[in-house]
Amino acid sequence: MKNHAQFLYRTVLALSPFLFGACTDHEPDPMDQKTTITIENVLDSRPLVESGTFQGTGTPPVILPGQSATIKFSAAKGEALSFVTMYGWSNDLFFAPANPGILVYDGAGMPIEGDVSSQIKLWDNGTRINQMPGSSVNHPGTADSKNITEVKGTDAHGNSYLAASALMQATLKYDGNSYFTLTLKNTSGGTANETPFSPGVWSVSYIVGGNLLSPSPLYSEGMPTANGLTSIAEMGDNVPLSTYIKTKTGIFTPLSPILVVVYNGIDNPIFKVGESDRGEGLKRLAQQGNATDLAAFLKTKPGVKDVYVLAAPSTTVLLPIINGAPGSSVSQELSIGSGDRLAIATMYGFSNDWFFTSMDNGVDPSQKGDISSSIRLYDNGTALDQFPGAGITQFNLAGTPLAESKPIAAVPNPNPYTTLPAITDFIKVTIK
Repeated sequence: MKNHAQFLYRTVLALSPFLFGACTDHEPDPMDQKTTITIENVLDSRPLVESGTFQGTGTPPVILPGQSATIKFSAAKGEALSFVTMYGWSNDLFFAPANPGILVYDGAGMPIEGDVSSQIKLWDNGTRINQMPGSSVNHPGTADSKNITEVKGTDAHGNSYLAASALMQATLKYDGNSYFTLTLKNTSGGTANETPFSPGVWSVSYIVGGNLLSPSPLYSEGMPTANGLTSIAEMGDNVPLSTYIKTKTGIFTPLSPILVVVYNGIDNPIFKVGESDRGEGLKRLAQQGNATDLAAFLKTKPGVKDVYVLAAPSTTVLLPIINGAPGSSVSQELSIGSGDRLAIATMYGFSNDWFFTSMDNGVDPSQKGDISSSIRLYDNGTALDQFPGAGITQFNLAGTPLAESKPIAAVPNPNPYTTLPAITDFIKVTIK
C-alpha cells in the first residue's frame, strides 16, 4: 500500500481526461441570494475488489491428492488473482502465484483460458526450520526467523522439491461477463512430494490508472511474513489471513466531475425513473464520467437557470478516502431565487453506467446543511452491468461498454455483484 496516494494522483487523470469549468448563461436577479454547494467523495475505500476462501470437501477440509477446489471471481483487464495454500506435509511452505497473481487477460484484453500451472510457485514462510517433507513432519517444529523466499528445487536446509506445477494443476476457465473459474487440482499423489493442500485464501486487487492498488496482497517476497499468513503456512489455518483480507476488501470508486443544475418551473431536467435515456448526454456521463454533452443540452432547456460542471483540483475526478487521506471535494457559489430547485449528477466511476443523482425533483437550494439523503444511485440502462471495479467493458477500466436498452432504475443493494455502502457513505452534499 506504500505511496498509493502519490501514484493515484499521478495516474487518475486517465479515468476522466476532460477538465471542466462552470458554465452559465443566467444573469443573476438582484433579489437572488448567494449560497454555496459542496460535494465530497467520503467513501472509505479499500484496495481489494474481491476476496474469499477455498477448501476441500472432506473433514478436515484439506485438498487431498486427486481432489480439486475452485475459485470463482470477476476481473478487469490488468487485474490478477492471488491465492495461498499450505504445502500440508511441510513445516511452513505454501503455494502461491508470483505477485501480483495470475493475470487473466492477454495484452489485447482477451480472456486467458487453460493450464496456468506454470505461474504457481512454492514459497518458504521463513518461520520454521524445514524438516524433510512428508507425513512424518513434526508440527510446528523449530522456530526460525527468515524472510519469505521462493523454493527453487531445494530449500534452505537442503530438502528437495519438484516444481510447484508438478504438484498443483491450475486451470482457468472464462465463464462470460468478466467472470472466471480457477480450478486447483492436487496432482502430487505418487510423487516424491505428495502432500495435502490446506484451506486457502484468495484476492483480486483493484486497478487504477494502470496500477494495482495492492500488487502484493497476500505475501511479499523477501519480506517477513505478516497478517496471518503464518497460520496458513504452519498450520493450514486460513482464518487469521482471511479475517485480515476482509478488512482490505470492499469498494473503491472515484466520482466524475459533478454536474450541478439550478432550475425553476420544470421537473428535474436530468432524468426520470422509469424512462429510457433521453439521448441528451446523460448516457455519456453515466458510462464515461463526461458531463460535457449533458451540460450543453441543459443550457438550452427552458427553465434551467445555471449549469456547472465541477472538477476536483489536480485530479479532475473526486477520489475517495485512501489510507485515511481525505477524499476530494468541490464547491460552487450559487445564485438562487424563490421557487428554484437544484439537482446534481456524477458517475460511479468504476461501473458500466451507474450514476449518483438527486432523486425526484431535486431539492430546494435555499435550505442549509447536509442534503446527502436526497441522493440515490441509478442504473442508466444503456450498458450491460458487470462487477463494479472488475468488469472488462467498464470505460474507466480501459473497456468498451456493451449496449443494452432498459429504463433507468435504482441500483438494488445488495445487487447481483456486491453489497454497497449506504449512499451517504459514498457522497456528501452540503449547502451553506
